[in-house]
This record gives sequence, C-alpha cells and structure tokens, in this order.
Amino acid sequence: MTNNGNGTQPYKRIVLKLSGEALAGPQGYGIDPSSAAFIAEQVKLIHQLGIQIGIVIGAGNLWRGSTGVSRGMEQSTADHMGMIGTVMNGLALQDALERAGVSTRVQTAVQMNAVAEPYIRLRAIRHMEKGRVVIITGGTGNPYFTTDTAAALRAMEIDANIVIKATKVNGVYTADPKKDPTATRFSTLTYHEVLTNKYEVMDMTAFTLCQEHNLPILVVDFWADGDLYKAVQGNTDVGTLISK
Repeated sequence: MTNNGNGTQPYKRIVLKLSGEALAGPQGYGIDPSSAAFIAEQVKLIHQLGIQIGIVIGAGNLWRGSTGVSRGMEQSTADHMGMIGTVMNGLALQDALERAGVSTRVQTAVQMNAVAEPYIRLRAIRHMEKGRVVIITGGTGNPYFTTDTAAALRAMEIDANIVIKATKVNGVYTADPKKDPTATRFSTLTYHEVLTNKYEVMDMTAFTLCQEHNLPILVVDFWADGDLYKAVQGNTDVGTLISK
C-alpha cells in the first residue's frame, strides 16, 4: 500500500503496458508529440499519488516484426528491429515526461549505453523508490517474445503489484462493444474465466506468466481522461481487473 496523504492506495508499484500506437496520433504511425504529451500528463497524475511506475512500451507505430517476417525476413532480425523501435519510443516518452516535470529514466534490454541505461532490476527498483518513472525498453532482449511478455516479466522482476494494460476500450466486454450494443463490461474476471471464454487480454505467454505468478492484470481505457487515475485507486466503475 502507498499513502498519498488522503488515504491508502491499493497499489504501491505498477507496470503500465503501452502499445507503440499510443504514441502515433491520428495518422496511425510515427511519433506524435501531442500524443506523447497526453500520455505524460496521465502518468504524471498517478505519479503524484505516490505510486511507483514502470512503463513498458511497444513499437507498433514504427515497426512490426510480423510485417518483415511475412516478406521473408528472418524473425530474429525483424524482432531486433522492433526492440530498437521500443527504445526510440521510450526516449520520446522520457522527453514528454521530463517536460511535464516528472523525473524519468530509460532502461533497455538491448544495450545502447550512449542513449539509455542497461536494464538492471535493482537499479530500476532504486529509481522508482527515489520517485522516478522508469521506462523499460528493448522488450525481453530476446526475439520471439512480445512486449506484453516483457511487461509481465519485468513486473514480476521488480515486484510490481499489478500490470496495467492500456487500451482504447474500457475493460473486457462480453462481446465487441463496437459491434454489439448489448455488450456489457466485466468489472472483474478470473484467469480461468478469461481462458475459458477466450477473451483477448494479452498474448498467451504473457497471460500465462501472470496467472502462474498470481500477478493481477488491469485492462483500462488509457484515452478516457481520468480512467487510469480512477482505476489505480481501486475504482471498479472503470476497467476490468483480472486476478486469481
């Protein structure tokens, strides 16, 4: 638990999983400064609650390994290109957070000592204990693993209380709410219910890691202004909490 002066927060340390597309803006690709600034403001709000924050970000706005593989590229090469893309996104997000007045460090599993620290578990924890946001890039450092899996792995390594999957939908629904107006949102689900009903939350490797280590997953609409802030304080009116 962590105290913000007005009460007790349910989470002391979180890992926020962002897709690369979150930085893309309306055009759907590249890095949009306005999108980066919006993300920074949302992160700043929860940082001010005293919550320790690690961020894992994808690279879909810059490169998708599956695109390269579909054209005959070796998957290891395609995946390493994606890992480098996550570092670029991490640096852009660091710039936006620092502009918003939030002290930030970028760490990477693919060493680039001139631009980012190497990912070191204890150093990441120390940064967070000192009130810095840590953006953990480079995926797992290995091909064949998604950034969803990296988020689950890093969350366990740094003893996070929860993985927050930032999406464009306010949680997990009984059906696609864009196609079915009768679809209803689950406020909570068990790992078993997600698997049984085949709800898409994270890739299977990442989800299994969370399940095996009893690491909760919170699916929340990052773009609904204020939803993330409510969710990290335990408000069940937004998002879907998946746990044992």
